[in-house]
Amino acid sequence: MKFSYVIYKLTFPNGKIYIGKDIGSTGHSLRYFGSWNTEIVENDFTKEELSDFTLRKEIIFESDNKKEVSKMEGEFIRSFKANDPMIGYNRSHILRR
Repeated sequence: MKFSYVIYKLTFPNGKIYIGKDIGSTGHSLRYFGSWNTEIVENDFTKEELSDFTLRKEIIFESDNKKEVSKMEGEFIRSFKANDPMIGYNRSHILRR
């Protein structure tokens, strides 16, 4: 069974997370892993660690409504604190200290 539009959580080997959405024209694609900043992620790992790299992808929200998914993405980023550089790789919804 195929998912509609989704919000997903990626968990990296170091435990940090990235929250993203997939609102492509045909719905969620299993191959889509978001638009996180590769340079920031690569800086957290050695070359050896990057040579055997596993991501976990969890679907945490689904809707048939693209606007609802877009709205909820920010709420999930904030609730999971994925915008805190110590916790996650999201650089939108800047954490204010």
